[in-house]
Amino acid sequence: MIREEEVFKIGRIGKPHGIKGEVSIHIDDDVFDRVDADYLVLMVDGILVPFFIEEYRFRTDETVLMKFDGIDTQERARELTNCEVFFPHSLADTDEEALTWNRLEGMQLKDASTGKLVGTITGVDDSTINILLEVETANGSILVPAAEELIADIDWQEREIHITIPEGLLTL
Repeated sequence: MIREEEVFKIGRIGKPHGIKGEVSIHIDDDVFDRVDADYLVLMVDGILVPFFIEEYRFRTDETVLMKFDGIDTQERARELTNCEVFFPHSLADTDEEALTWNRLEGMQLKDASTGKLVGTITGVDDSTINILLEVETANGSILVPAAEELIADIDWQEREIHITIPEGLLTL
């Protein structure tokens, strides 16, 4: 069984494309440019399910036309409409140059100066120039700035990110 902490979200399936089972995937991560994978993981009825890739091609920079094994009709493809699409962390590159904000979701956030656990990253707000990590703590949700100069270390094995927390942020 695939667990949510083993994958990161890369997009959502749109409408079927054609009559042979192809779907369009609206992606917000460039993982296809960096890594080859045999499968993607879809959230189907609340369960993470692997779907093996038969073939894919780019329609635009943000849209991929994908044909999955076993999905051979427009009706079967329509069943996947609006499913969230995830990529396994185990297949993703760990090169910091290729770091995408989506990959941080589910990681434990630790204070770099004290080593104490702050909470779990539940989302990333990149709608403005200042990227913010949405972090679920024992006392509720907080937003933590994700400026590169604040990131002290990323431990992909342990799924931890160590950030220098601005003074006073945790006491607000």
